[in-house]
Amino acid sequence: MVNKKTFPVRPAHPERICWGCDLYCKVGEMRCGNGAERTQHPCETWGDDWAETALDSDNTAPPAPSGQNVEN
Repeated sequence: MVNKKTFPVRPAHPERICWGCDLYCKVGEMRCGNGAERTQHPCETWGDDWAETALDSDNTAPPAPSGQNVEN
């Protein structure tokens, strides 16, 4: 049986971890990438409600600009 890590929605200290892959390395001990910068958690980039905002999408196409034909 394989234990799959779940992605934390609201980590206590996201600034302490690199979120670029599933290794979740400490900032000073990154094992992948070029080691120059850590990947930020989505809550650091888009705010604490990032998960709810992303799930609110209704997956509909935006309306076509008026006066333009969108048919193929």
